Order: sequence, then C-alpha cells, then structure tokens
Amino acid sequence: MEKIIGHGTWYDKMAAKIVERESKLGRSLNLIRTEMGLGASGFPHIGSLGDAARAYAITLALREQGYNSELIAFSDDRDGLRKVPAGLPKSLEKYLGFPVTDIPDPFGCHESYGEHMSSLLLEALDKCGIEYRYMSAKKVYKEGILNEEIRTILLNAKKVGEIVKEEVGQERYLEVLPYFPVCANCGRIYTTKALEFFPKENKVTYVCDGMEVKGKWIPGCGYKGEVDITKGDGKLSWKGEFAARWKSLDIRFEAYGKDIADSVRINDRISEEILNYPPPAHAKYEMFLDKSGRKISKSAGNVFTPQVWFKYGSPQSLMLLMLKRFVGTRTLDVTDIPAYMNELDHLEDIYFGKKKIEDSRELEKLKGLYLYCWVLKPPEKPAIHVPYNLLTFLAKMAPKGREEQFIIEKLQKYRYLKKNELPDENLKKRIEYAFNWIKDFEEIKETTVTLTSQEKQAIRELIETLKVENEAEKIQNAIFNAAKKNELSPAKFFKTLYTILIGVPQGPRLGSYMLAMGKQNVIKALHKALANAE
Repeated sequence: MEKIIGHGTWYDKMAAKIVERESKLGRSLNLIRTEMGLGASGFPHIGSLGDAARAYAITLALREQGYNSELIAFSDDRDGLRKVPAGLPKSLEKYLGFPVTDIPDPFGCHESYGEHMSSLLLEALDKCGIEYRYMSAKKVYKEGILNEEIRTILLNAKKVGEIVKEEVGQERYLEVLPYFPVCANCGRIYTTKALEFFPKENKVTYVCDGMEVKGKWIPGCGYKGEVDITKGDGKLSWKGEFAARWKSLDIRFEAYGKDIADSVRINDRISEEILNYPPPAHAKYEMFLDKSGRKISKSAGNVFTPQVWFKYGSPQSLMLLMLKRFVGTRTLDVTDIPAYMNELDHLEDIYFGKKKIEDSRELEKLKGLYLYCWVLKPPEKPAIHVPYNLLTFLAKMAPKGREEQFIIEKLQKYRYLKKNELPDENLKKRIEYAFNWIKDFEEIKETTVTLTSQEKQAIRELIETLKVENEAEKIQNAIFNAAKKNELSPAKFFKTLYTILIGVPQGPRLGSYMLAMGKQNVIKALHKALANAE
C-alpha cells in the first residue's frame, strides 16, 4: 500500500511535491515561503480568505514534514481604485485612479481606505488562527525591497511586451513600460503612461493622459513628469509585479484563482526568462459563485464577507469550506453555513473515534482535514454537538425574556445536556449563532434530500397524521407505521426525517421534537422536501 504522506490530505501531498521540486532546482530548504495576496480596493469576500487558508495549510504541511515555512500576506495596497464598491459613498468617485492608501478611510478608523480594507481580511485570518507575515505594497515600494527586480524588468521592457502579446494578445506593453508612476500633479496612478526608463538616474518619464478602467474613462490631468523608481512613487503593472515579488521574497508556493490565470502565466515567464528565477509551484482553484451563478466579488456588488460568516458560523467551519475541496466551482450563500457547521461536527466525531471509517486512507484524510481546519491546534475533547437547525428552531420558538433558559431546558430534555448541566463556551457561541440567524432570516433552510417514491408516500401519510394527532408517542408510532406500510426500514426513514428537519441523520426523539417545533412548521418543512424532491 502506498505510504500516507503527513496527514493524508491534498495539502500534505502538495507540500511533498514542493520539497521534491525545490530539491531538484537545487534551492535551499532552510525556509520555504508561501504567499497570498490581499486585495485592498474593496471589501474582502469569502474567496479572498481562500488564498490564505490554502497557502497556510501548505505551510503547516511543510512544517509537519520537518521544514521551516512561513506565509507572506502581501497587501496590494499600491493599486488604484478602479470602482466604488457597492455600499460605499459615491463621493469616493473623485478618488478613482488614486492609490488606495492615498484615499481617506470613509469609515474614519484607519489611516487610509486601503488600510481599512486590508485590516478586514487580516482580522478574518486572525480569527481563523492563520499566522502570517504581513507586507504592505506601499511600504515594500517605499523601502526599495523590489528595486533590483523593477530595474531588471524595465531594462527588459521590450521582452515583457513580447511575452504579454504572445500570451494574451495585448500590445499595450510594446508601446509603454510595465510601470505606473503616481502623477505628481493630480495624485492618480492609473491615468499615467510610463514612456522611457533612464537606468543611470533610476528615473521613468511619464504623461498623465487618462485610462479606461472597468468600462469607464478616467481622465488624466495632462501633466508630464518623471519619477525615481527607488522612492516608491509608482508600482509595477500586474504584468510583472507578481514575478518581482516571487524573486525578491523567494516565494516557493502560491495558489491562484482561475480569474487571474493569464496574469500568472505571464508572470511565470517573466520570472523565468527575465528575472532568472524559477516561479513558485502553483495550484489553480475556481471561484465561488452566488446562487444566481455570478462570481462573488467586490466589483460585482455581491460581496459575502468573512465577517458575515462569523456572525452565523465558527471560523473552523469557514476553514472547512476553504480546505475540503480545491478544484471545481461552487455556489455559495449564507444559507450554506449550517451544513458546514454540521459537517465539522461530523469530522470531529471521526477525529475523536466516535464515528468509524473502515478505509484507513479515508480515515487519515478526514482526520487530517479536521486538523487543518483547526490549524493543527484541535480541541482536547469533542464539543457538545447540537444540530444547527435544531438550535435555530429552538431560538425561533423561545419565549421573549427567557430565550437562553428555554433553549437550555430543551437541550436537557433532548439529552444533549445532562440534568442541571449548563452550556460550555462552545455551545454558548452556537446558541448565539442561532439567535443571529433567526433575527436576520427567520426561515430555516431545510436540507434537500433525494426521496424514493416509497419515502414520498410515507411522508405524505405522516403529514396527514400530524394534521390530527397531538400526542408525542402517537406521532412516534405513526412514523414507524408509515415506514412499515411503505416497505421502508424504520431506521432509514427516521434518518431521512432527521435530515429534512435538522440537517443531520440523528437527533432528539422525533415525536416530542415535532410537537415542540410546532406541527405547522413540521408540515411546511415536509411539504418543501417533497416539492424539492420532485
């Protein structure tokens, strides 16, 4: 049998491949750096955290295999503002084309717009336990960390232009340098056109003549000037900046989204052919789409931020979203959070041996995935697992003024808590998520299940019983009878009902729960399940 690498996950295998590649290239293995980019031009969305989670999982896997590794979180805060994101004041339009760190923070709590946006993602990384070395593009350019790479790229600008044309057909960089000076007159960066490089003086001449960004023309001020590339008064175009970062910071791995595949391909060639630096190992992932099929992004105005997730779900459940699958497009919205919370509970049961997995490789992989969700710092014992939907139903039914006490009493009754046992900190947090959910959404999303014709008929018969029956024991018996009458395994039918009503295949005694939940709510949920299964 093939040996299990590390914790048996994709990340462990990728880490081993990186080590093998670096050894073949003859590069030092004393420090293997991974990198992720932070966009600073708008609210960070769920996908923005994916770069960090995946790169950090590689860093952890490398450490587990005995290598020193660190994650660089590089903020692209020298970029210009291309569009005012939805939800921000229109008054920001006067700053279109300005570097985001030169724009005032509209919320008034940070030194700049760019610093505010970067801080939101850094806050999310901290919540998830992701450790990183933060680097600001503004500071990196000011301190001259990329000076040598900028010079080399500008000295070989013609070759850069040819690479860009060969890869994507764009001829712009055959005419202008792959560098954006900040206009000394109007302060914009994307309106300038870099014309000529004078290597002895380290200076670039430019004209501020305007540029089309996101379908909108941003006029230039007409100013003609020059900038010293060593002073941080400009930045490389993306058609070169990635490569400069890789070489200067000695980056060995960076994942990237399908949407920037062209830029990565161009930078790989610039890194190899111009900077003489083998580009880092890559892994390409696809984007998250919202339920309408649109890419979740700050520019599309459908931003689903990590902060939204943390209102209804744990940081570890968000890490699970990021780490469980690398390839393939996934649709996502807030209503998926309960499923990830329940799945994390399932992984925890496997990790602590409460659920058995026969296949040893699959067992190691699932335990490894759980470990990476906790950034290799798992709890010492499993938490009290109360299905998310059960908590939200209880939160919805709780009488005003004694909400928490009501939930505790019900959890004791359903034997999730012992008699007189109080919730621990983890369960208190879950109850808080449930109250946030009910306050904002009211509706609980039932889990969609595939139903056989016998199961559909059994559910229809159960609905008729629920309309007239008010005793828990008789409802419990009706479930057994509906299963047997339709030649179904009662145990399997119970699992189906649990999955429909609380999102997991087991839970409190169903007869009592259905009454506590409210028969009309149960009937409505079962009708929905039938409709979705048609």
